[in-house]
Amino acid sequence: MCPSLRSSLLTAGLLACLATGSASAQSVKVGIAQDLTGPFAALGAEARDGFNLAIKQLGNKLGDVDAEFVMQDMAGNPDSARQLVERMVKRDRIDFFTGPIGSNVALAVGPALFAERVFYLSNNAGPSQFAGAQCNPFFFGTAWQNDQYHEAAGRFAASRDFKRVAIMAPSYPAGQDALNGFKRGFGKPIASETFTKLGQLDYAVEIAQLRAVKPDALFIFLPGGMGINFIKQFVGAGLSKDTTIIGPGFSGDQDVIRAVGEPMLGMFNTAHWNHDFDNLASRAFVAEFRKEYKRTPSIYAAQAYDAIMMMDAAVRETKGKVDNKDAVRAALRKANFKSVRGDFRFGTNHFPVQDFYLRVVRKDESFNGELNNRSLNKVMEKHVDAYASQCPMK
Repeated sequence: MCPSLRSSLLTAGLLACLATGSASAQSVKVGIAQDLTGPFAALGAEARDGFNLAIKQLGNKLGDVDAEFVMQDMAGNPDSARQLVERMVKRDRIDFFTGPIGSNVALAVGPALFAERVFYLSNNAGPSQFAGAQCNPFFFGTAWQNDQYHEAAGRFAASRDFKRVAIMAPSYPAGQDALNGFKRGFGKPIASETFTKLGQLDYAVEIAQLRAVKPDALFIFLPGGMGINFIKQFVGAGLSKDTTIIGPGFSGDQDVIRAVGEPMLGMFNTAHWNHDFDNLASRAFVAEFRKEYKRTPSIYAAQAYDAIMMMDAAVRETKGKVDNKDAVRAALRKANFKSVRGDFRFGTNHFPVQDFYLRVVRKDESFNGELNNRSLNKVMEKHVDAYASQCPMK
Protein backbone atom coordinates (compact mmCIF):
# COMPACT_ATOMS: atom_id res chain seq x y z
CA MET A 1 0.00 0.00 0.00
CA CYS A 2 1.40 3.40 -0.90
CA PRO A 3 2.13 5.85 1.97
CA SER A 4 -0.40 8.42 0.77
CA LEU A 5 -3.21 5.85 0.61
CA ARG A 6 -2.25 4.44 4.01
CA SER A 7 -2.32 7.98 5.42
CA SER A 8 -5.72 8.69 3.87
CA LEU A 9 -7.20 5.49 5.27
CA LEU A 10 -5.84 6.19 8.74
CA THR A 11 -7.23 9.69 8.62
CA ALA A 12 -10.63 8.41 7.49
CA GLY A 13 -10.59 5.79 10.22
CA LEU A 14 -9.69 8.37 12.84
CA LEU A 15 -12.48 10.65 11.68
CA ALA A 16 -14.94 7.76 11.79
CA CYS A 17 -13.88 6.92 15.34
CA LEU A 18 -14.21 10.54 16.37
CA ALA A 19 -17.64 10.76 14.77
CA THR A 20 -18.76 7.58 16.54
CA GLY A 21 -17.40 8.80 19.84
CA SER A 22 -19.09 12.15 19.38
CA ALA A 23 -22.43 10.50 18.60
CA SER A 24 -22.09 8.31 21.68
CA ALA A 25 -21.28 11.29 23.85
CA GLN A 26 -24.34 13.07 22.55
CA SER A 27 -26.80 10.21 23.12
CA VAL A 28 -28.95 10.00 26.25
CA LYS A 29 -29.97 6.85 28.09
CA VAL A 30 -33.00 6.63 30.36
CA GLY A 31 -33.82 3.73 32.65
CA ILE A 32 -37.55 3.21 33.17
CA ALA A 33 -38.94 0.87 35.81
CA GLN A 34 -42.23 -0.55 34.59
CA ASP A 35 -44.45 -2.07 37.28
CA LEU A 36 -46.48 -4.21 34.90
CA THR A 37 -46.85 -7.11 37.32
CA GLY A 38 -47.13 -7.22 41.11
CA PRO A 39 -49.18 -5.04 43.48
CA PHE A 40 -48.97 -1.89 41.34
CA ALA A 41 -49.61 -3.48 37.93
CA ALA A 42 -52.69 -1.42 37.03
CA LEU A 43 -50.93 1.79 38.00
CA GLY A 44 -47.77 0.74 36.17
CA ALA A 45 -49.78 0.21 32.98
CA GLU A 46 -51.14 3.75 33.26
CA ALA A 47 -47.62 5.14 33.77
CA ARG A 48 -46.31 3.08 30.83
CA ASP A 49 -48.82 4.69 28.49
CA GLY A 50 -47.94 8.17 29.74
CA PHE A 51 -44.22 7.49 29.19
CA ASN A 52 -44.81 6.03 25.74
CA LEU A 53 -47.00 8.93 24.58
CA ALA A 54 -44.32 11.46 25.55
CA ILE A 55 -41.57 9.40 23.92
CA LYS A 56 -43.61 9.07 20.73
CA GLN A 57 -44.33 12.82 20.60
CA LEU A 58 -40.63 13.58 21.05
CA GLY A 59 -39.64 11.18 18.28
CA ASN A 60 -37.52 9.02 20.60
CA LYS A 61 -35.35 12.03 21.36
CA LEU A 62 -34.71 14.22 24.38
CA GLY A 63 -33.81 17.83 23.69
CA ASP A 64 -33.45 16.87 20.01
CA VAL A 65 -30.74 14.37 20.99
CA ASP A 66 -31.12 10.66 20.22
CA ALA A 67 -32.33 8.83 23.32
CA GLU A 68 -32.47 5.18 24.34
CA PHE A 69 -35.12 4.10 26.83
CA VAL A 70 -34.14 0.98 28.78
CA MET A 71 -37.35 -0.50 30.20
CA GLN A 72 -37.62 -3.28 32.78
CA ASP A 73 -40.60 -4.66 34.70
CA MET A 74 -39.62 -4.40 38.37
CA ALA A 75 -42.95 -5.80 39.62
CA GLY A 76 -43.05 -3.49 42.64
CA ASN A 77 -40.40 -5.67 44.27
CA PRO A 78 -37.59 -3.78 46.07
CA ASP A 79 -35.06 -6.64 45.86
CA SER A 80 -35.61 -7.28 42.14
CA ALA A 81 -35.63 -3.56 41.45
CA ARG A 82 -32.32 -3.08 43.23
CA GLN A 83 -30.65 -5.70 41.04
CA LEU A 84 -32.17 -4.39 37.82
CA VAL A 85 -31.16 -0.81 38.61
CA GLU A 86 -27.59 -1.94 39.34
CA ARG A 87 -27.57 -3.46 35.85
CA MET A 88 -28.97 -0.28 34.29
CA VAL A 89 -26.30 1.79 36.01
CA LYS A 90 -23.30 -0.49 35.41
CA ARG A 91 -24.09 -2.09 32.04
CA ASP A 92 -26.42 0.36 30.31
CA ARG A 93 -24.80 3.51 31.75
CA ILE A 94 -28.09 5.38 32.10
CA ASP A 95 -28.14 9.16 32.58
CA PHE A 96 -31.68 9.40 34.00
CA PHE A 97 -34.00 7.03 35.83
CA THR A 98 -37.75 7.05 36.47
CA GLY A 99 -40.72 4.75 36.84
CA PRO A 100 -41.24 2.99 40.19
CA ILE A 101 -44.77 3.37 41.52
CA GLY A 102 -44.07 2.26 45.09
CA SER A 103 -42.12 4.23 47.68
CA ASN A 104 -40.61 0.99 48.98
CA VAL A 105 -38.97 0.53 45.58
CA ALA A 106 -37.91 4.18 45.38
CA LEU A 107 -36.13 3.89 48.73
CA ALA A 108 -34.47 0.63 47.66
CA VAL A 109 -33.00 1.88 44.37
CA GLY A 110 -32.14 5.43 45.38
CA PRO A 111 -28.72 4.75 46.96
CA ALA A 112 -27.33 2.94 43.88
CA LEU A 113 -28.46 5.75 41.59
CA PHE A 114 -27.12 8.50 43.82
CA ALA A 115 -23.76 6.77 44.24
CA GLU A 116 -23.32 6.78 40.45
CA ARG A 117 -24.66 10.35 40.07
CA VAL A 118 -27.69 9.25 38.02
CA PHE A 119 -30.63 11.65 38.11
CA TYR A 120 -33.77 10.02 39.48
CA LEU A 121 -36.94 11.83 38.41
CA SER A 122 -39.67 10.16 40.43
CA ASN A 123 -42.88 10.16 38.41
CA ASN A 124 -44.93 8.94 41.37
CA ALA A 125 -43.29 7.90 44.63
CA GLY A 126 -42.50 10.74 47.02
CA PRO A 127 -41.22 9.16 50.24
CA SER A 128 -40.83 11.47 53.22
CA GLN A 129 -37.23 10.31 53.68
CA PHE A 130 -36.14 11.78 50.33
CA ALA A 131 -38.07 14.97 51.04
CA GLY A 132 -36.43 15.56 54.42
CA ALA A 133 -33.12 14.62 56.01
CA GLN A 134 -32.19 12.17 53.21
CA CYS A 135 -32.89 14.60 50.35
CA ASN A 136 -30.37 14.26 47.56
CA PRO A 137 -29.20 16.52 44.71
CA PHE A 138 -29.81 13.66 42.26
CA PHE A 139 -33.41 13.02 43.33
CA PHE A 140 -36.29 15.07 41.93
CA GLY A 141 -39.83 14.28 43.08
CA THR A 142 -41.55 15.40 39.91
CA ALA A 143 -45.07 14.41 41.02
CA TRP A 144 -45.77 15.14 44.70
CA GLN A 145 -44.56 14.30 48.20
CA ASN A 146 -46.42 11.31 49.68
CA ASP A 147 -48.15 13.19 52.49
CA GLN A 148 -49.55 16.01 50.36
CA TYR A 149 -52.54 14.34 48.69
CA HIS A 150 -53.61 13.03 52.05
CA GLU A 151 -53.14 16.34 53.84
CA ALA A 152 -55.48 17.87 51.28
CA ALA A 153 -58.04 15.12 51.94
CA GLY A 154 -57.70 15.77 55.68
CA ARG A 155 -58.36 19.46 55.22
CA PHE A 156 -61.45 18.71 53.14
CA ALA A 157 -62.73 16.29 55.80
CA ALA A 158 -62.17 18.92 58.48
CA SER A 159 -64.12 21.49 56.46
CA ARG A 160 -67.12 19.12 56.30
CA ASP A 161 -67.06 18.72 60.09
CA PHE A 162 -67.28 14.93 60.17
CA LYS A 163 -67.46 13.68 63.76
CA ARG A 164 -66.17 10.10 63.49
CA VAL A 165 -63.48 9.54 60.88
CA ALA A 166 -61.77 6.21 60.24
CA ILE A 167 -58.59 5.92 58.16
CA MET A 168 -57.02 2.98 56.31
CA ALA A 169 -53.90 2.33 54.22
CA PRO A 170 -51.47 -0.50 53.37
CA SER A 171 -48.53 -1.08 55.68
CA TYR A 172 -45.61 0.24 53.61
CA PRO A 173 -43.80 3.62 53.47
CA ALA A 174 -46.37 5.44 51.32
CA GLY A 175 -49.23 4.08 53.44
CA GLN A 176 -47.61 5.36 56.60
CA ASP A 177 -46.99 8.76 55.00
CA ALA A 178 -50.60 8.77 53.80
CA LEU A 179 -52.18 8.37 57.22
CA ASN A 180 -49.72 10.81 58.79
CA GLY A 181 -50.58 13.34 56.11
CA PHE A 182 -54.33 12.91 56.56
CA LYS A 183 -54.08 13.30 60.33
CA ARG A 184 -51.96 16.43 59.90
CA GLY A 185 -54.54 17.94 57.55
CA PHE A 186 -57.56 16.83 59.58
CA GLY A 187 -56.19 18.08 62.89
CA LYS A 188 -58.73 16.21 65.04
CA PRO A 189 -58.88 12.84 66.84
CA ILE A 190 -59.37 9.77 64.62
CA ALA A 191 -62.03 7.14 65.41
CA SER A 192 -59.92 4.23 64.09
CA GLU A 193 -56.66 3.69 62.19
CA THR A 194 -56.03 0.51 60.20
CA PHE A 195 -53.00 -0.74 58.27
CA THR A 196 -53.70 -3.55 55.80
CA LYS A 197 -51.29 -5.82 53.96
CA LEU A 198 -49.75 -4.43 50.77
CA GLY A 199 -51.58 -6.06 47.86
CA GLN A 200 -54.48 -7.28 50.03
CA LEU A 201 -57.69 -8.01 48.11
CA ASP A 202 -60.09 -9.43 50.74
CA TYR A 203 -61.33 -6.89 53.30
CA ALA A 204 -63.98 -8.87 55.18
CA VAL A 205 -62.21 -8.41 58.53
CA GLU A 206 -61.67 -4.67 58.04
CA ILE A 207 -65.28 -4.16 56.92
CA ALA A 208 -66.55 -5.95 60.03
CA GLN A 209 -64.39 -3.65 62.16
CA LEU A 210 -65.72 -0.57 60.36
CA ARG A 211 -69.27 -1.75 60.89
CA ALA A 212 -68.56 -1.72 64.63
CA VAL A 213 -66.82 1.69 64.56
CA LYS A 214 -69.70 3.31 62.60
CA PRO A 215 -67.71 6.22 61.12
CA ASP A 216 -69.51 8.97 59.26
CA ALA A 217 -66.45 9.30 57.00
CA LEU A 218 -63.74 6.88 55.91
CA PHE A 219 -60.43 7.93 54.38
CA ILE A 220 -58.72 5.23 52.30
CA PHE A 221 -55.39 5.13 50.55
CA LEU A 222 -55.67 1.82 48.70
CA PRO A 223 -54.21 2.27 45.20
CA GLY A 224 -54.91 0.04 42.22
CA GLY A 225 -56.43 -3.39 42.78
CA MET A 226 -56.53 -2.84 46.54
CA GLY A 227 -58.91 0.10 46.20
CA ILE A 228 -60.95 -1.59 43.49
CA ASN A 229 -61.66 -4.61 45.67
CA PHE A 230 -62.21 -2.64 48.87
CA ILE A 231 -64.75 -0.21 47.39
CA LYS A 232 -66.71 -3.02 45.76
CA GLN A 233 -66.82 -4.93 49.05
CA PHE A 234 -67.56 -1.83 51.15
CA VAL A 235 -70.47 -0.74 48.95
CA GLY A 236 -71.70 -4.34 48.63
CA ALA A 237 -71.81 -4.59 52.42
CA GLY A 238 -74.10 -1.54 52.53
CA LEU A 239 -71.72 0.66 54.55
CA SER A 240 -71.63 3.46 51.99
CA LYS A 241 -75.20 4.43 52.95
CA ASP A 242 -74.01 5.93 56.23
CA THR A 243 -70.30 6.52 55.58
CA THR A 244 -68.78 8.98 53.11
CA ILE A 245 -65.65 7.62 51.42
CA ILE A 246 -62.85 10.14 50.96
CA GLY A 247 -59.59 9.35 49.22
CA PRO A 248 -56.51 10.78 47.62
CA GLY A 249 -56.74 10.94 43.85
CA PHE A 250 -55.09 7.53 43.59
CA SER A 251 -58.03 5.82 45.28
CA GLY A 252 -60.54 7.57 43.04
CA ASP A 253 -58.70 7.77 39.74
CA GLN A 254 -59.57 6.47 36.27
CA ASP A 255 -58.13 2.99 36.79
CA VAL A 256 -60.32 2.48 39.87
CA ILE A 257 -63.38 4.15 38.34
CA ARG A 258 -63.26 1.97 35.22
CA ALA A 259 -63.02 -1.20 37.29
CA VAL A 260 -65.62 -0.36 39.96
CA GLY A 261 -68.22 1.55 37.94
CA GLU A 262 -71.26 3.29 39.41
CA PRO A 263 -70.47 2.60 43.10
CA MET A 264 -67.78 5.27 42.62
CA LEU A 265 -70.33 8.02 41.91
CA GLY A 266 -70.09 10.87 44.40
CA MET A 267 -66.73 9.85 45.86
CA PHE A 268 -64.59 12.84 46.88
CA ASN A 269 -60.86 12.75 46.30
CA THR A 270 -57.98 15.22 46.21
CA ALA A 271 -55.31 15.62 43.54
CA HIS A 272 -52.81 18.02 41.99
CA TRP A 273 -54.17 17.45 38.46
CA ASN A 274 -57.35 16.47 36.65
CA HIS A 275 -58.19 15.82 33.01
CA ASP A 276 -60.43 18.94 32.92
CA PHE A 277 -57.61 21.41 33.70
CA ASP A 278 -57.88 24.35 31.34
CA ASN A 279 -54.30 24.96 30.27
CA LEU A 280 -52.78 24.35 26.85
CA ALA A 281 -50.42 21.53 27.88
CA SER A 282 -53.12 19.62 29.75
CA ARG A 283 -55.71 19.97 27.01
CA ALA A 284 -53.23 18.76 24.39
CA PHE A 285 -52.10 15.84 26.55
CA VAL A 286 -55.66 14.68 27.31
CA ALA A 287 -56.70 14.95 23.65
CA GLU A 288 -53.66 12.99 22.43
CA PHE A 289 -53.98 10.37 25.15
CA ARG A 290 -57.66 9.79 24.36
CA LYS A 291 -56.80 9.56 20.67
CA GLU A 292 -53.99 7.08 21.28
CA TYR A 293 -55.55 4.89 23.98
CA LYS A 294 -59.31 5.52 23.70
CA ARG A 295 -59.69 6.39 27.37
CA THR A 296 -59.28 9.31 29.78
CA PRO A 297 -55.79 9.50 31.29
CA SER A 298 -55.21 8.93 34.97
CA ILE A 299 -52.93 10.88 37.29
CA TYR A 300 -50.30 8.14 36.85
CA ALA A 301 -50.27 8.66 33.08
CA ALA A 302 -50.07 12.44 33.44
CA GLN A 303 -47.20 12.23 35.93
CA ALA A 304 -45.21 9.87 33.68
CA TYR A 305 -45.75 12.19 30.71
CA ASP A 306 -44.52 15.17 32.74
CA ALA A 307 -41.37 13.31 33.88
CA ILE A 308 -40.27 12.66 30.29
CA MET A 309 -41.05 16.25 29.27
CA MET A 310 -38.97 17.53 32.18
CA MET A 311 -36.01 15.40 31.02
CA ASP A 312 -36.50 16.75 27.50
CA ALA A 313 -36.29 20.33 28.77
CA ALA A 314 -33.14 19.63 30.82
CA VAL A 315 -31.33 17.94 27.91
CA ARG A 316 -32.26 20.82 25.61
CA GLU A 317 -31.10 23.37 28.20
CA THR A 318 -27.69 21.65 28.45
CA LYS A 319 -27.43 21.09 24.68
CA GLY A 320 -27.17 17.36 25.25
CA LYS A 321 -24.12 17.54 27.53
CA VAL A 322 -25.62 15.22 30.13
CA ASP A 323 -22.17 14.37 31.52
CA ASN A 324 -22.09 17.89 32.99
CA LYS A 325 -23.95 16.96 36.17
CA ASP A 326 -23.99 20.46 37.64
CA ALA A 327 -25.53 21.87 34.47
CA VAL A 328 -28.15 19.11 34.30
CA ARG A 329 -29.07 19.62 37.94
CA ALA A 330 -29.44 23.37 37.40
CA ALA A 331 -31.60 22.75 34.34
CA LEU A 332 -33.83 20.30 36.19
CA ARG A 333 -34.29 22.75 39.05
CA LYS A 334 -35.50 25.36 36.57
CA ALA A 335 -38.22 22.94 35.39
CA ASN A 336 -38.50 24.94 32.19
CA PHE A 337 -41.23 22.86 30.58
CA LYS A 338 -44.99 23.02 30.09
CA SER A 339 -46.44 20.82 32.82
CA VAL A 340 -49.95 19.43 32.48
CA ARG A 341 -50.68 20.88 35.92
CA GLY A 342 -49.85 24.44 34.82
CA ASP A 343 -47.16 26.47 36.60
CA PHE A 344 -44.44 24.28 38.06
CA ARG A 345 -41.60 24.99 40.43
CA PHE A 346 -39.44 23.00 42.83
CA GLY A 347 -38.83 23.71 46.49
CA THR A 348 -35.35 23.52 47.98
CA ASN A 349 -35.75 19.77 48.56
CA HIS A 350 -36.53 19.08 44.88
CA PHE A 351 -40.22 18.46 45.48
CA PRO A 352 -42.92 20.56 43.80
CA VAL A 353 -44.56 23.55 45.43
CA GLN A 354 -48.05 23.21 44.01
CA ASP A 355 -51.83 23.43 44.39
CA PHE A 356 -54.19 20.60 45.33
CA TYR A 357 -57.85 20.32 44.34
CA LEU A 358 -61.00 18.57 45.43
CA ARG A 359 -62.55 16.29 42.81
CA VAL A 360 -65.78 14.30 42.70
CA VAL A 361 -66.68 11.27 40.57
CA ARG A 362 -69.58 11.97 38.22
CA LYS A 363 -70.98 11.03 34.78
CA ASP A 364 -69.35 13.11 32.07
CA GLU A 365 -71.98 13.72 29.41
CA SER A 366 -69.40 15.58 27.30
CA PHE A 367 -67.43 12.34 26.90
CA ASN A 368 -70.00 9.65 26.14
CA GLY A 369 -71.35 9.51 29.70
CA GLU A 370 -68.03 8.19 31.00
CA LEU A 371 -67.52 8.11 34.75
CA ASN A 372 -64.65 10.41 35.64
CA ASN A 373 -63.66 13.21 38.01
CA ARG A 374 -64.78 16.82 37.92
CA SER A 375 -62.61 19.46 39.58
CA LEU A 376 -64.45 21.37 42.29
CA ASN A 377 -62.29 23.78 44.28
CA LYS A 378 -58.73 24.38 45.44
CA VAL A 379 -57.95 22.83 48.83
CA MET A 380 -54.30 23.85 49.24
CA GLU A 381 -52.40 26.55 47.36
CA LYS A 382 -48.65 26.62 46.65
CA HIS A 383 -48.25 23.94 49.26
CA VAL A 384 -44.77 23.08 50.57
CA ASP A 385 -44.43 19.58 51.99
CA ALA A 386 -43.97 19.05 55.72
CA TYR A 387 -40.39 17.74 55.40
CA ALA A 388 -38.74 20.47 53.31
CA SER A 389 -37.34 22.26 56.37
CA GLN A 390 -35.36 19.11 57.28
CA CYS A 391 -33.54 19.02 53.94
CA PRO A 392 -30.01 20.50 54.09
CA MET A 393 -29.94 21.44 50.39
CA LYS A 394 -30.24 25.13 49.55
